[in-house]
Amino acid sequence: MKIYRDYIKRVLGFTIALIALVCLSPLLLVVTVWLHFANKGAGAFFFQERPGKNGKIFKIIKFKTMTDEHDADGKLLPDEMRLTKVGRFVRSTSIDELPQLFNVFKGEMALIGPRPLLVDYLPLYSKEQARRHEVRPGITGWAQCHGRNTLSWSEKFSLDVWYVDHCSFLIDCQVIFTTIKKVLVRDGISHDGQATMERFNGEN
Repeated sequence: MKIYRDYIKRVLGFTIALIALVCLSPLLLVVTVWLHFANKGAGAFFFQERPGKNGKIFKIIKFKTMTDEHDADGKLLPDEMRLTKVGRFVRSTSIDELPQLFNVFKGEMALIGPRPLLVDYLPLYSKEQARRHEVRPGITGWAQCHGRNTLSWSEKFSLDVWYVDHCSFLIDCQVIFTTIKKVLVRDGISHDGQATMERFNGEN
């Protein structure tokens, strides 16, 4: 299991990401142009620092699904107000995650692993929760197969740590097939009352 997690998985991820980027390049180009206009000048890509393996910071890349519109006081409008119709479609189909194949290609992420969360959360994790950083973060993961954004934070972290302890080729195959199924039925995209998952505040 350790050989797969630490070595074989990286080789497989690099190879699959390279092939996928070549095959999906026409789709990536179309979506880039589509979002460029839909986002009202805010750009088609979203870059943000996230913690990777062992907490090392890297810049994640995703398709940008929101505008940068502000209220009268100069503050960003709530997520649900900035999420465009095009962005909602791109997010609900998980197309917004595809640019992360570049992060996999570079070795910053894996295809399967705990999702990379905000850098702001690092001081808030318990010792057990922080174990999610023992492996490379993934485009999809064990938690995404069991509820995605509908899970509570404690449930999500428990599933992330379970994956760290049980990572194997068979588990990763199960995650891939389950993720494809959930994407097709657009299951677990949003948390109750939120356009995305609510912020983590350090509580279990």
